[in-house]
Amino acid sequence: MIISASYRTDIPAFYSDWFFARLEAGYCRVKNPYSGRAQRIDLRPERVTGFVFWTRNFGPCLNRLAEIQSFGRPFVVQFTVTNYPKSLEAAVIDPRKAVEQIRRLSAEVHPKCPVWRYDPIVCTDVTSLEFHRRNFAELASSLQGAVDEVTVSFATIYKKSERNLDAAGERHGFEWSDPDHSRKTELLEELAGTARAHGMSLTICTQPQFLSSSVEEARCVDARRLSAIAGLNLDIPLKGNRPGCACHESRDIGAYDTCPHGCAYCYAVRRRDIALARYKAHDPNADALIPLEPEQPPILPLFGE
Repeated sequence: MIISASYRTDIPAFYSDWFFARLEAGYCRVKNPYSGRAQRIDLRPERVTGFVFWTRNFGPCLNRLAEIQSFGRPFVVQFTVTNYPKSLEAAVIDPRKAVEQIRRLSAEVHPKCPVWRYDPIVCTDVTSLEFHRRNFAELASSLQGAVDEVTVSFATIYKKSERNLDAAGERHGFEWSDPDHSRKTELLEELAGTARAHGMSLTICTQPQFLSSSVEEARCVDARRLSAIAGLNLDIPLKGNRPGCACHESRDIGAYDTCPHGCAYCYAVRRRDIALARYKAHDPNADALIPLEPEQPPILPLFGE
C-alpha cells in the first residue's frame, strides 16, 4: 500500500511531528471524505510499500530524513513551486528556499525523489499567460539537474475556488480568467519546450484533453518512480482517485480544511480561517490529524452464539 501524505493538506510543512509520531505508533485514523466514517490506516513497515509526500515546504522534514529512510521504504516528494504573488499565495516559502530543498532531496535521497509541480496554472491580471511563460522558464532554469519531471494542470474553478478568488481579487485589485482551450494548448506546448530544454518531461494532472506528443499523462502517485528509487519492481494496481486520474492505488492520511498556506485558488480549503483554527487546535499526539469520534472496540458475540 502506498501512503499519500497528503493531497488534502501539507503534512510536511505543518504536521510533520504528527506524521513521525504515527509512524512510531504504526497506524493513524482518517475521515473518509465521502462516507464521513473514521478509518484506521496501518502504517507498519510490512504494510507500507512507499510514501508520496505533497508539499510546498519540506523544511520541517529535512533534518529528519534519516528517520524516513530508516523506515526502509522509498518515498517521492511532489513539491509545488509556483512563485505567484502574495495576493494569490499568502504564506508560502520563498521559491529560492523551495529550490534549495528540492536540490537537497535530489542529492541526499535519490535523483528521482523530487517532482516539481507548477500546479495549478491560475490566470489573472497579475499572472497572465506571458507571466507564466517567463515565470516557468526562470523556475525551470533554477531546477535544472534536480528534477526530471514537472507536473502542471490548469486551475479548475469550483464554487469555493470562485468565491475565494473573487474575495482575493476584491482585496488586492485583480480579476481572474479561464482562457479557452486553444490558448491553454498553446501555452502548454511552450512550457513543454522549456521543460525539455532544462532536462524535464512535462506531464499534466487529470486533464487528458490536453495530452499530446509533448504533454504526457501525469502519474502523481507513481509506483514506477518508487520502484526506481527502491531498486525493486513494486506491483501496485492503477486506481485513480477521480475521473481522469492515472495514479496507482494509495491511501491518503490527510484532512481537508487544515492547510494554512492561504492559497486563494486552493481546492482543499473552504476558508483560510477554518484551516488556521484547525491547525491551532491540532494535537500532534492524537491518532488523527483533526479530532474524530473515538475508535469503537469490536462488538464480540455473546457467549453461546
